Amino acid sequence: MQLLLTRVAAERFGERVRAVDPDVTFLRMQDDGTLLGPDGAVDRDDARPDVAWGTADLFADGHPLGPFFGLLAHRESIRWFQSPGAGTDHPVFALLAGRGVRITTAHVNSIPIAEYVLRAVLDHLQGAGQWRAAQAAAEWRPHEFREVHGTTWLVVGLGSIGREVAVRARAFGATVLGSRRSPVGDEPVDELVPPDAVPAALARADVVVVSVPATSQTVGLVDDAFLGALRPGSVLVNVGRGSLVDQEALRRALDRGVPEVALLDVVDPEPLPPGSWLWSHPRVVLTPHNSAGGDGRFGRMADLFTDNLRRWREGAPLRNEAHPEAVAGA
Repeated sequence: MQLLLTRVAAERFGERVRAVDPDVTFLRMQDDGTLLGPDGAVDRDDARPDVAWGTADLFADGHPLGPFFGLLAHRESIRWFQSPGAGTDHPVFALLAGRGVRITTAHVNSIPIAEYVLRAVLDHLQGAGQWRAAQAAAEWRPHEFREVHGTTWLVVGLGSIGREVAVRARAFGATVLGSRRSPVGDEPVDELVPPDAVPAALARADVVVVSVPATSQTVGLVDDAFLGALRPGSVLVNVGRGSLVDQEALRRALDRGVPEVALLDVVDPEPLPPGSWLWSHPRVVLTPHNSAGGDGRFGRMADLFTDNLRRWREGAPLRNEAHPEAVAGA
């Protein structure tokens, strides 16, 4: 079996992969997009990997994101792709699913994303910017701030990310409402809200966290009606996809003063163009789709892939396999 992976993944986790499959051969993609096999350089046209493992290092500056996914999209030999992320809304997933490629997703980013959400909300509620400004000015200026304890949160989307957010918010003493299209019965929330009851629940929430995937049913979810149901002083957080939010509706809502702030780690398009109003709006806090950047995700990804590789060899069900009909556009 030949495995397509990055130079970084091969160097960091190659021995772990070979411990599961001693016969695997590596097709290493270098930082410049060129390929190295066991015997040296491999022409892209001659590459025939059976399995592709996408890792988070692909998204770092100077790494071969485009060449990797380009090869992935055009090689009929690939039978299984282990994705580095949870979503399947990029067109390449529909292309792969249409060819019968098995796709497994990764929920290894849920922990850092949930930590990001708590940090971002705390930063706003505590007015931490005032402390930073006072320190920069060498001025001793205490101020009052809002507590998370006693607030009500609504988490729209109780997948892996939403669950981790709910656990952490409750640990701070918040009451958490959660919405999920297909509940499984063990959601870590104080109250489960069916999707058709989300509009009413919005009016109860001090913090609204949007963490659903982008699908034909959820694109534009945060529209005028959604935003119009928010309560004064509320905080909106989006860690799903930028396409979930109608940005013009958001601008109108922010200009009216509700929500009090929008904490956005995802926008549409990405990267955000320099002329976008989101950069300078006083009620927007923007980060560059970086909430998943925790250092623990690399080890969790290796754990997941090696476990799935063992399952692949044994013919056992793969973890986090995406059903073709559920892949966006498939």
